[in-house]
Amino acid sequence: MTSKSQIWKCNVCGNIIEILHEGADSLVCCKQPMVLQEEKIEEEGTEKHKPVIEGNKVKIGSIPHPMTEEHFIEWIEVFPAEGRSLKVFLKPGDIPEITACFTPTSARAYCNVHGLWKS
Repeated sequence: MTSKSQIWKCNVCGNIIEILHEGADSLVCCKQPMVLQEEKIEEEGTEKHKPVIEGNKVKIGSIPHPMTEEHFIEWIEVFPAEGRSLKVFLKPGDIPEITACFTPTSARAYCNVHGLWKS
C-alpha cells in the first residue's frame, strides 16, 4: 500500500511521482514496477546531501552540494510543525538552499544521482 508523501521513481524513463493519497499496493510505469525512494538520513562518502536546517534557511549538505548538469539537487521540501509543506524546484547552477517564511521542523531533498535525503 502506498503512503502519503512517498516518492516513487521509474528506472526506465525517470518519471518521479509523489503520493498525495494512500492507495495502490504497487505502481507501474513503462510496464515495469516503480521503485520506492527511501529517505536516506546518513551521509555516504564525500558527497553531502542531508538537508541542514539553520533557522528558516535550509541548505543541502554541510558543504554546498554540486549543482552541475550531471549532478544536482532537483528539489527541496520543508515541513513546518503544522503538517504543511513548501517545495522548491532547482536547476543546475542554482544555490542548493531555500529560505522559508517559517522555521522548518524537517526537510528533504532529491538528488538526481543519489536519490532522496531527509533531515
